[in-house]
Amino acid sequence: MADTTSLPAGPIVKGKLSRDDIIMRGGMLVIALYLVVTLVFPLWAMLSKSFSTYRMELSQYEFQVSDESGNFDGTILNGAQLNTETGAYSDQELSTGSDGRLSVTPFFPDFSFRSPVLYQIRNTVPDGRFLIGSNLQKGTDWIELDSNTFRRVQLRPVKATGVDNFISYFSTPALFNSIKNSLWIAVVSTVITVTLAFWFAYALNRSCMRFKGVFRLVAMAPILVPSLLPGIALVYLFGNQGMLKELLFGASIYGPIGIVIGSVFFTFPHAFLIISTALAISDARLYEAASSLRSTPWRTFWTVTIPGARYGLISAAFVVFNLVITDFGLPKVIGGQFNVLAVDIYKQVIGQQNFEMGAVVSVVLVVPAILAFAIDRLVQSKQVALLSARSVPYQPNPNPKTDRIMLIYCSLIALFIVGLLAVCQFAALIKFWPYDLSLSLNNYQFDKMDGGGWGSYFNSIKMALLTAVIGTSIVFFGAYLVEKSNGFKTGRALFQMFAMLPMAIPGMVLGLAYIFFFNNPSNPLNAIYGTMAILVICSVTHFYTVSHLTAVTALKQMDTEFESVSASLKQPTMKLFARVTVPVCLPAVLDISIYLFVNAMTTVSAVVFLYSPKTTLASIAVLNMDDAGDIAPAAAMGMMIFYTNAGARILHLIASKGILRRTQAWRNR
Repeated sequence: MADTTSLPAGPIVKGKLSRDDIIMRGGMLVIALYLVVTLVFPLWAMLSKSFSTYRMELSQYEFQVSDESGNFDGTILNGAQLNTETGAYSDQELSTGSDGRLSVTPFFPDFSFRSPVLYQIRNTVPDGRFLIGSNLQKGTDWIELDSNTFRRVQLRPVKATGVDNFISYFSTPALFNSIKNSLWIAVVSTVITVTLAFWFAYALNRSCMRFKGVFRLVAMAPILVPSLLPGIALVYLFGNQGMLKELLFGASIYGPIGIVIGSVFFTFPHAFLIISTALAISDARLYEAASSLRSTPWRTFWTVTIPGARYGLISAAFVVFNLVITDFGLPKVIGGQFNVLAVDIYKQVIGQQNFEMGAVVSVVLVVPAILAFAIDRLVQSKQVALLSARSVPYQPNPNPKTDRIMLIYCSLIALFIVGLLAVCQFAALIKFWPYDLSLSLNNYQFDKMDGGGWGSYFNSIKMALLTAVIGTSIVFFGAYLVEKSNGFKTGRALFQMFAMLPMAIPGMVLGLAYIFFFNNPSNPLNAIYGTMAILVICSVTHFYTVSHLTAVTALKQMDTEFESVSASLKQPTMKLFARVTVPVCLPAVLDISIYLFVNAMTTVSAVVFLYSPKTTLASIAVLNMDDAGDIAPAAAMGMMIFYTNAGARILHLIASKGILRRTQAWRNR
């Protein structure tokens, strides 16, 4: 046998990419490009906007004034000098936004549009700009105007880059106070919600109480309504003419009290799901060991139960914190004069048309949201398996006293949830609160109200269906590509990073970023601005992360032998995907679709800046009707969203059973 030890080491030859590898990497790049265009580029545009400052540089303009005969004596008047002499504009007025304009007539106290005097104006620098009516003037040539035309001249600001917007924000007490308010509300709501959700989940998983299925359904109900709805219910309960206003002992529901109560309502199911999952996975042997050591129930709770559920508790806390600090609908309805960051963005953009300051507030809001998300991911990465092959599933033992206490507690939580929904439904059916309590369907005559009428409701259904179909296709295919591709480690890591990013971006921030990016006339994608397409794209992107994680979890359960067998039989990867992967993962596909549908129906913050008169949505109609004082019709529209989502859930359940019976028969073998 020949000795090969002396053979020179040759270069490592990389295997040639197969056709399937090229298709999968190409598909991954396409979906990654989608995320870059719909997420990274808009966020970059928003970040750039936050550092863009605009100021009127009056020294860039010069004027000449003729005598009454129309003759100019050659005297050149500088704009900055004229402003100093007349005091026409303060320094604060000269610091403006991108759409800022200044009339030039205040520089001339004796100006009269009927005067025979002529005026000349020019830019002193090549990039100077001013408007004559709607016509933009550039260049440094003198332009002669009569007095009637001169009054239509408006100066335009000069763009610069710097941190002046942030300095202005943090030096404005009212705006800076919103940071403290948002953090305080988020922390208080998180502590209350996680505590209540933990004991609710504990009762359902660690007791033998009755009606567990009913309580689980009730606990999930808040997911089906927009966050504005609990605010409306609280107004009817504790508002100035509320049914139970005396219970507040003179305090006002309009402010932090209302925001906290409403936040607990709409974040409760999210915390419950996470904590319930953590409590469901436990090893009975640990409890048997504690019992044999004669540990008291309370000590067992702190030494076994809490450590076992700690990752779920931490994850639930950060999810709730993120939801509360980024929510816009609830504080808008019931916040009163208590400003928070999300509402500040809305006020700056919609109220004052100050897009630069809106971008600044968005950047400030993103910081705690990203930190909360990053810490949550770090904690989850340190989580270790609690169940081994030898673990014994925990089964609670009946305890009449404990079970009775848990039943009472869960009943109180269910009463809180059902009560708020019932109040909204009651408000939607009465004629005129609180003077005429007779029942009527007048509040459902949406076409007579502000908000877009019934068209808004049907637009929401259309948008939700498109989001569910298109979003599920993009998300699941993207997850398949990143999970089942061979090699391409760096590309897959980048794709995962882009897929995780949407979870950390608040809806208000994403919506505002879309304005800056897609509303730019130089953007080739500007054509979709104001259409249903941009609402669908925004919704798919906003809810991408949870859907992606659901798909990846399902795909990880499939052994890689499927790909190996397919390759040995020389079957195309896409055929394997269509014939095997999708049917096997169909439960996850259906879960993703209903998740996207429900969230698209209830979202407010992500689309509040993007709708047009032709694409108004039901959730936005609730907001607009509440703003217009039509609170009962707003409650009616909110309940329509609830019933639609509940109906979709029921149809999803029925369809799932039928489809899974045909495609998942192998599971029962």
